[in-house]
Amino acid sequence: MTQAFARQAQACAALGSPLTAALCRMLPEALDGPVGARVRDWPGDPSNRADSLPLRLCGALHALVLTDAAPALAAAYRARHVMPALLRATLLQHADTVLDWLESPPQTNEVARAAALIGAARHLAALSPRPLRLLELGASAGLNLNFDRFHLGAGPGGVVLTPEWSGPVPQSAFVVASRRGVDLNPLDPDRDGLRLMAYCCADQDDRLARLSAALDLARRHPVPVDQGDAGQWLADRLAAPAPGRLTLVYHTIVAQYFPPATRTACAEALAHAGSTATPDAPLAHLRMEADGGPDAALDLTLWDGTRRDWSLGRADFHGRHILWQPRPM
Repeated sequence: MTQAFARQAQACAALGSPLTAALCRMLPEALDGPVGARVRDWPGDPSNRADSLPLRLCGALHALVLTDAAPALAAAYRARHVMPALLRATLLQHADTVLDWLESPPQTNEVARAAALIGAARHLAALSPRPLRLLELGASAGLNLNFDRFHLGAGPGGVVLTPEWSGPVPQSAFVVASRRGVDLNPLDPDRDGLRLMAYCCADQDDRLARLSAALDLARRHPVPVDQGDAGQWLADRLAAPAPGRLTLVYHTIVAQYFPPATRTACAEALAHAGSTATPDAPLAHLRMEADGGPDAALDLTLWDGTRRDWSLGRADFHGRHILWQPRPM
């Protein structure tokens, strides 16, 4: 259990959240009462490769801050300095709330990843300028299905994405004709906004502001996200072509969580639909996924009667920086 907290502290530090890293280092010594008993007797794998128990705890604490349920903790968060004694007292005082949060896995909808989606959509527009039919796997609350309504680099307001971008920024315009997503546990921007905000690190003000703006946008422009397994859902969506549309299937940092059967079903659905794709009804598959390197790989496949593959470059897992280097594979 202690090792899970130590590894999560290292990950949070690398992702730019010293406060969450410090919490993960302190929490093993601050656990007491019912919460301490639940954590020590955790029946599964507490690591970030499985149950992500440290992040469940950090999410619960941030929720107490966001709802003003723990004023002393909120003040400590604002000062970016939390003492173990305060953590222990908070976990004891709010044990019921924390225990309730521990029952559900963390769920996020990382808005800054949409910078890579915008780049890929512009890249595709230069190759096949047709309205996009968006299909997102692991869409969570569907926030990134609105990526065409975000602003890359600058904007008058709303969701503004300002990653450190290396390489030429693609400029071709694109239009979204339709959008839909799937998730095993879809979140609703109204009902579940607190949950998404709570799992965003409390000391990452820019990230929280982007997420809040994306939630507001999703309330004005709701997007359907179906509950279900991505493999069967994708097969159903791709069963018939979409003439006059470029169908773009995409996913960002979710493939590692798919069971092997789901990954196989998705690959088979894409291969079958790709084999029958035409210039009038092309199909593209964009993946922003871990490949063992320090960042995520950005890979793109386009079927339009032939198959073409590109490595578009690499992107930080939270979208903080993007290396844009499109090259054929």
